[in-house]
Amino acid sequence: MKNAGNSRAEAPHNRVSIVDVAVLAGVSTQTVSRVANGSPEVRDVTRRHVIAAMNELGYRPNSAARALKRGSFRTIGVITFSLSSLGNMRTLEAIALHAARQDFAITLIPVTAPTQAGIQGAFSRMGELAVDAVIAIMEVHLLDAATVTLPPGVKVVVVDSDAGEQYSVVDTDQADGAHKAVQHLLDLGHETVWHVAGPEESFASERRAAAWRTTLTAAGKPVPPVLRGDWSADSGYAAGLRLADEPGCTAVFAANDHMALGLLRAFREKGKSVPEDISLVGFDDVPEASSYTPPLTTVHQNFADIGERCVDNILQELRTHTTGPGITLVPAQLVVRQSTAHPKT
Repeated sequence: MKNAGNSRAEAPHNRVSIVDVAVLAGVSTQTVSRVANGSPEVRDVTRRHVIAAMNELGYRPNSAARALKRGSFRTIGVITFSLSSLGNMRTLEAIALHAARQDFAITLIPVTAPTQAGIQGAFSRMGELAVDAVIAIMEVHLLDAATVTLPPGVKVVVVDSDAGEQYSVVDTDQADGAHKAVQHLLDLGHETVWHVAGPEESFASERRAAAWRTTLTAAGKPVPPVLRGDWSADSGYAAGLRLADEPGCTAVFAANDHMALGLLRAFREKGKSVPEDISLVGFDDVPEASSYTPPLTTVHQNFADIGERCVDNILQELRTHTTGPGITLVPAQLVVRQSTAHPKT
């Protein structure tokens, strides 16, 4: 066995072992292992000596070996198709924070194209990176498509999908949120509500559009044609230019707040006042929504709750060695601000 002096001299060139740290700190290898694993069964003064020895030698615990020993990597893989949307970023943040509280890390794998090849490639990379389970943030219709399947035997929780018969799914109650938005406008006395929807391939967009249509039909109100956007403020602006010239349009439900922002700009340029001429409701409750002109009435999504429930569900599957198909819906809340009012009489 090499002595401590040789260990320090050779550390830059040779892999430092747990024995080297034990010799330098004057403790057993078992004590070093306990410190590396964060065990509370080590005195503070001993822990400080061991950590100082680790730092001096440049020792890094072999996480793979530790994982094999305890049967877990304590790492959750997260697959997502987009890091640009508010919902995905807020959900990812909540997943990372809640996982850390449970002493789990996350490994992120972005997928540039939502295809079978892209998904399978992501899972292959997850296998190489050694994760215990996967949370997939999929805002498009994929898991119910014949061409797309997730590898069998992998513990999976999916966000924003329609795959509850196959996997554990966590999502905002999109339908109830949209219903609250439309019903709010009808309760104010508007004869109908126009809708600027998101992309057709988006699960959330289609759920919101279906609830908009159902709510109008149940109330015996006419259902106007859908205008389609792509979640961006520019697409909302284009829809707003059309709606501003639409006779009888007094209320609009936008499928997200960014498109609502574009609508506000278009209405202003067309000489339409919100809410005096047209009432407007968004969806998401982005942090800036209360600073829009006027402050935007919108549907609040609890992304923190969604992320936390994803982690809780995946950890439950890991603990019980089971899978839990089904859908967990997180309630949405209508936040009423100054962009909605009774129609002109």
